[in-house]
Amino acid sequence: MAELNCGGVKLYYEVHGSGPVILLTHGYSATSQMWVGQIRALSKEHTLVTWDMRGHGQSDYPEDPAAYSEAATVRDMAAILDAVGAREAVIGGLSLGGYMSLAFHLAHPERTRALLIIDTGPGYKSDEAREGWNRNALATGDRYEREGLGSLARGSVEMRTSRHRDATGLARAARGMLTQKDARVISSLPSIAVPSVVVVGANDTPFLAASDYMAAKIPGARKVVIPDAGHAANIDQPAAFNAAIVDFLHSNGL
Repeated sequence: MAELNCGGVKLYYEVHGSGPVILLTHGYSATSQMWVGQIRALSKEHTLVTWDMRGHGQSDYPEDPAAYSEAATVRDMAAILDAVGAREAVIGGLSLGGYMSLAFHLAHPERTRALLIIDTGPGYKSDEAREGWNRNALATGDRYEREGLGSLARGSVEMRTSRHRDATGLARAARGMLTQKDARVISSLPSIAVPSVVVVGANDTPFLAASDYMAAKIPGARKVVIPDAGHAANIDQPAAFNAAIVDFLHSNGL
């Protein structure tokens, strides 16, 4: 358990094991604790780093709405790699964490050894579709502002089991980090040249088509469907999930 200061924002992170670094980023409204079932399996041969995004868990909840953005999250990820002395790492995450992992690769391909994209969508090429997503994200922020942390009870398991000091950071993160500005991330998929695996729970209906799309667009990507799993495939079926990730790492010499 450790903390670092990134531009005045305190970030909480954990380091487990030793070896090549894996950085895992949680989904929106979750925390680093969603990865507890991966620590033993992924830290046997690697340094597993997990962290709480700004506005979440044990990291800071800045009051300035401008402190929450895709660019700020990517900077936070780079700062954590710097803090653990990693020039490069396997970069992965679930849902928003997976999207931010793709954004990190776009900004820092030289620091990305491989990608683990889990129950994630890559964004939208269509302005209309993106605007619809953003309306939902803004409504989510408003709901957290009105209802506080009670909104977590309606989320998937990684949200329901997360712990936050209050809902202010989640409301601001919805507006600044969950919203999307352009098609840069989805348009970058064909240019990805590192080993990549797209993992999705068989029951995660909203993300099945997105997973098919990413697996088809990312050159050489492996797709893994975890049976009897929903949006948090790593929590619903940890043994199958861990086996899939370890096999991917071994088969690519990572």
